[in-house]
Amino acid sequence: MFSLQGKRALVTGASGLLGAHFARVLRGAGAEVVLAARRPDSCAALAAELGATVVALDVQATDSVAPAFDAAGRVDILVNNAGIAATRGFLEHSLDDFDRVLEVNLRGAFLVGQEAARRMAAAKTGGSIINIASVLGARIIPGVAGYTAAKAGLIHLTRQMAVELARHNIRVNAIAPGYIASDINAEFFATEAGQAMVKRIPQRRLGNPDDLSGPLLLLASDAGRHMTGSVVTVDGGHSVNPL
Repeated sequence: MFSLQGKRALVTGASGLLGAHFARVLRGAGAEVVLAARRPDSCAALAAELGATVVALDVQATDSVAPAFDAAGRVDILVNNAGIAATRGFLEHSLDDFDRVLEVNLRGAFLVGQEAARRMAAAKTGGSIINIASVLGARIIPGVAGYTAAKAGLIHLTRQMAVELARHNIRVNAIAPGYIASDINAEFFATEAGQAMVKRIPQRRLGNPDDLSGPLLLLASDAGRHMTGSVVTVDGGHSVNPL
């Protein structure tokens, strides 16, 4: 049920930690993979590893989206993963910070998701769209107002898309990761404040990309064929901890 043989998947933000991981998981399940990134050369090594196609896609640029799909060919699975953050306190959070994050994390997901859905509907093939949200779409931490607003919007957009696209046999779901260990945040989580945050996670550990593999395959494959409009939270229980 989890096989993706005969499917073609496009992953946005494929040059990042999670994008590369998602691409490897989908390829491992049998899918052909298309890596989409603003700088295609950043995906060259991964493309060689996976035998994948690379396309240029800047999710902020409206005129970049259709050509990327033209180059990709048929897409059965879309992983809307591209995202950025701006870390500043609310009083210092500039309008440019706010707009830039929403343009990538929410507007970009809308543009790419709409293009994928239009093509799936026209081809009458159906498909699966997986939006990468965050637990910060449901709760907040200080300093990332644009990010939390965008991820909350993406979760609601996921539900909107799911309702309107169901008649085209297109499923739309979201994965909401908690804190994932990476080179970017390792220094913070080694601090006293970072360790205190980890202790508030009921499982007492950060997540890692492998924790997202099962949910990704569930939503991408026929194993999740009766799931649409769902938000799968993968955070070690952090979002339900009342502390």
